[in-house]
Amino acid sequence: MAGSRRTATRFDLGQLTHQVLGRRASLSVPGPRWFLVLDGTAYLETAGGSTPLVVGDAVWVDARTAFAVASDDGAKLAIGDLRVVVAADPVPSPLVIRGFADRHAGVADLVRGCPLDGVCRATVFADGYGTLIGAAMTDSWLQDQGPATDAGDPLVARVLEAVVADPANKWSVESLASLVHLSRSALSARFQKALGRSPVRMLREVRMGEARRLLSDPRLPVEAVASRCGYGSIAAFSRAFAADHGSSPQSWRADVHQDRLQAGLLDGRSAAKPMPLSTAQTAPTVSAAATP
Repeated sequence: MAGSRRTATRFDLGQLTHQVLGRRASLSVPGPRWFLVLDGTAYLETAGGSTPLVVGDAVWVDARTAFAVASDDGAKLAIGDLRVVVAADPVPSPLVIRGFADRHAGVADLVRGCPLDGVCRATVFADGYGTLIGAAMTDSWLQDQGPATDAGDPLVARVLEAVVADPANKWSVESLASLVHLSRSALSARFQKALGRSPVRMLREVRMGEARRLLSDPRLPVEAVASRCGYGSIAAFSRAFAADHGSSPQSWRADVHQDRLQAGLLDGRSAAKPMPLSTAQTAPTVSAAATP
């Protein structure tokens, strides 16, 4: 596959807020989550231990990582539900990027200064934030790894490209493996080594990214969204979507529609108005549960 364009890791973002942690406070919510320390100091607690964070540090954790962010002296954080849509690199969780705000000053300035109040959800603004933040995090992580020792697994890349090109296909692990003449176990082993995830998880991530994109169009029936994402029934699609998002496709769509009305993105009004971003006080600690 020499000379071909490599599939890039893609992210999207549905919501971004500012949150203040008081002294001796902690925050624990289901992932995936991205954090940028805007002020003060904090620390990330996972099963692997405690990691101190200072102003300008950024963290990403996936849905399978139980975590808490705490502060002894108080901190202000930008928090977003940054999700992997296409995993072309084995992005680890948790991923801590030191000095993110200095390394990506333009992205950090956008997160700090736009919007002003309310909540930034799945609009053109949030979509752009996801692309920028995800690319910046991945770029920093790859730089910190040093020179690449290989160009990745070409067979994994072929399978990934096929799924991205046609998420509606009735893919199974067997059919994915047949694309590159491997057994199920051999394909799974190569995916785990190359991307740190299984073919099934990769397929779910790609389909859920496509589902969020399609659900953002209120004219498209949920049945059609399910079909275009490779699900044979609304029930199966709804179960998969709720497992990843904590709400049904219909509820998620209603929230997006309401947010766009409030932001003036519908009914012919200008889309240039900034989408608000909230500054909230510390929420009660909630136990984090890893999503299968």
